[in-house]
Amino acid sequence: MTAPAPALSFTDRLRAEGLARYHHQHPFNVRMHSGTLSRDEIRCWVANRYYYQTRIPIKDALIVAKSSDHAFRASWGRRVDDHEGAGAGLDQWRRLGEAVGIEREDLVSCRRVLPGVRAACDGYVELVARVSLVEAVAASLTEAFAPHLMRDRVRAWEEHYSWVDPLGLDYFRERVGRARHDAGAALAFVARHATSRELEDRCVAALAEKTRILWALLDCVEEASRS
Repeated sequence: MTAPAPALSFTDRLRAEGLARYHHQHPFNVRMHSGTLSRDEIRCWVANRYYYQTRIPIKDALIVAKSSDHAFRASWGRRVDDHEGAGAGLDQWRRLGEAVGIEREDLVSCRRVLPGVRAACDGYVELVARVSLVEAVAASLTEAFAPHLMRDRVRAWEEHYSWVDPLGLDYFRERVGRARHDAGAALAFVARHATSRELEDRCVAALAEKTRILWALLDCVEEASRS
């Protein structure tokens, strides 16, 4: 009789769940990296993904507010600056918008954001607000899978979308190292603080919900590209 396969560890469950559901497999991302998106489709994605980027520092501030530990608050609070500081993530995304031909005022007004995208991104903030600190951190672990995606994205855009100013790709380039570092710290925190099987299961569920939010964003953009 074949012995049953050993049960996955908690961190392996998180990795397996996240990788199986991560949006690198979404048809829109596949088309992006194969070089078949039109300029209008690229612009639609950039404008809608920008709204998601604006939600990230909000959810990070909520995570900080859930903790009474000074060291954690100082460490996680850096993420807000990583997105909202001068020359940081949101500034880089605005430069990406200009590089693909979107006027900055048009981008930051979020007037192009699809209703479904807005609902999905707001849903991420609501998820972080309603769950415990460790679950909220677990939901952020999609960034563990970002480095490979970002490397592929830079290569694809340089090869297939040469009309985009290369300076507009700075966000993708910088996220490779930063996401790897941040995800490692977040995974260690979750592994240390998920102290029961029930809490482990809730952390896995939070991560799964976050992956559904990322897919929902792309579903909306994909549907808009067909209309």
